[in-house]
Amino acid sequence: MTTLHVATTGADTAEGSASRPLRTINRAAELALPGDTVLVHGGEYREWVRPRRGGLSGTRRITYQAAPGEHVVIKGSEQVTGWEPERGTVWRASVPNALFGDWNPFALQIAGDWLAEPEPPLVKHLGEVYLNGLSCYEAGTRDEVTDPPLRTEITDHWTRTTDQVRNPGQTRLVWYAEVGEDTTTIWANFQDADPNAELVEINVRRSVFYPAGHHVDYITVRGFELAQAACPWTPPTADQPGLIGPNWAKGWIIEDNTIHDAKCSAVSLGKEASTGDNYATLRGDKPGYQYQVESVFAARQIGWDREHVGSHVVRRNTIFDCGQNGIVGHLGCVFSTIEDNHIYNIAIKREFYGYEIAGIKLHAAIDVEIRRNRIHDCSLGTWLDWQAQGTRVSRNLYYRNNRDLFVEVSHGPYLVEHNVLASNVSFESFSQGGAFVHNLIGGTVRLVPVMDRATPYHRPHSTQVAGYAVIYGGDDRWIGNVFLGGDIEKAYGYDTTKGVHPPAGYGTAGYDGSPTSIAEYIVRVSNQPPGDQQRFIPVKQPAYVRDNVYAPGASAFADEASALMLAQDVSFAVTDEGDEVYLEARLPEAFGGRRLSVVTGVDLPRVRIADADFEERDGTPAALDVDLLGKRKDPARDYPAGPIATLTPGDSRIRVW
Repeated sequence: MTTLHVATTGADTAEGSASRPLRTINRAAELALPGDTVLVHGGEYREWVRPRRGGLSGTRRITYQAAPGEHVVIKGSEQVTGWEPERGTVWRASVPNALFGDWNPFALQIAGDWLAEPEPPLVKHLGEVYLNGLSCYEAGTRDEVTDPPLRTEITDHWTRTTDQVRNPGQTRLVWYAEVGEDTTTIWANFQDADPNAELVEINVRRSVFYPAGHHVDYITVRGFELAQAACPWTPPTADQPGLIGPNWAKGWIIEDNTIHDAKCSAVSLGKEASTGDNYATLRGDKPGYQYQVESVFAARQIGWDREHVGSHVVRRNTIFDCGQNGIVGHLGCVFSTIEDNHIYNIAIKREFYGYEIAGIKLHAAIDVEIRRNRIHDCSLGTWLDWQAQGTRVSRNLYYRNNRDLFVEVSHGPYLVEHNVLASNVSFESFSQGGAFVHNLIGGTVRLVPVMDRATPYHRPHSTQVAGYAVIYGGDDRWIGNVFLGGDIEKAYGYDTTKGVHPPAGYGTAGYDGSPTSIAEYIVRVSNQPPGDQQRFIPVKQPAYVRDNVYAPGASAFADEASALMLAQDVSFAVTDEGDEVYLEARLPEAFGGRRLSVVTGVDLPRVRIADADFEERDGTPAALDVDLLGKRKDPARDYPAGPIATLTPGDSRIRVW
């Protein structure tokens, strides 16, 4: 095993020793063999690292890491100097197109499947201008650079107007570009800043750390700052390149990095192009839904299985200021673990909008574990879309998001346990087959059946397709959760009763009228008029709801005999103090009246459509015996509802991050 050294003082003709380091990380990537370490010393590296080869196993990987105690920055941008004053606070600079190679982001529009175009169309590009590390806003015309609007934002009932968290008071920093035959000219309004005295950069590379080919397996990327990539829109029907990612491979570890300013998606664990690349937009002959179905079969034909794809680890990263996603993936994310990350300020610039935006946005998250992450100030915290089977969302902290958790057209079993979901909109389910255990639900819950899209489900712990079904809704389990009340219109920013979807509510009353067992469900189906699938459509699936606690303003499922309805006021607040986050609670004495034994997968009824149990990855019953703070519960004892095993009546202030 060899250690290859890289330093800004090195040369690519050197041998890569400590005394004669290489100059670029890419040169080290050409030389590195399984078991080797590429040790990068402090400084700034402007390059797209494209590993040539990967490791052979989890113990024979190729590791790229920053030298201990040294700050290493890898950027997809280049500095621009020689700015000339144009008019007022507007400056102009021209750069040769040769700087971009075959990827000029100022000539490439943000486009693709499920991108929502406003009326009139709002053309945005992959290019970006940064002033002292802060990304500016793209103007629609050159005139807008001289007199920019206070703010450009796309809003609808999915992304409501919010305060600009990212850069308050600086939304008038704008740019506009025109691409000529040989040069790209950029006009920018830097307000009071002199760009020749400050650091001005433009993104020029699609990615920062991303292989050119597939199956470059078993790579570790550790300890870097990775920033400023011109990566494209990443819907599930397209190639999904990010600022960093494995590009359809197995066994990557991305850990202890600071990752920011991806134009679209920061970390990609996603799909590749041969299984479809924006065909719905390019061809216009079939809906994106149909192409997405086809991509599942196409992926199986090129080896989409546990042996060849997925099983990545993304942990202890800080990810922020990205236009679309902090972490994205379709198909390629299977069997992965996403843990201990801090993800914030995702899709809050609102320069473009589509239906693929979230702090974490995954399709086909089969046996994916999302645990102990802090996710806040995002357009949507976590969006699990299609084939969330064996997926587990555990001990995460969500707050100040437009929505915390959304699970769409999945059949389960998926598990949500010991989380804090503290935003005004806590959970939306366009799915079935979930289990929700020991969560704090601070906002609304919305339940929506989807009868016009049949989506796949799989054999347990496998990518093999077992069948398809529409979303009847229900078949959910709610045990030991704490629900708060609130103002629904304030939570959504509009009157939900007038929307196209059923209204949201606080608590579990949305399941009213559902049977409470599979036996009762079968009886109701048998009582329908003769037929086949028609008999199932009007019958609600079971709801398994017990031992939850409801604050004033929250409503329980009508048949939840063990519901604890609190009469006195209850308050929870997430207090963000930078590196530390606290959960402040005020609970009445009656809260202590609800105690539960430790819940396991054995206590959770089998999922109807997928015909599968709630299990660990190894097929044993799921263990739900660790609380938000990492305290392991004793199966011989009882514990309060909610995510913290030591929560008691009265006032408390508990550090949760």
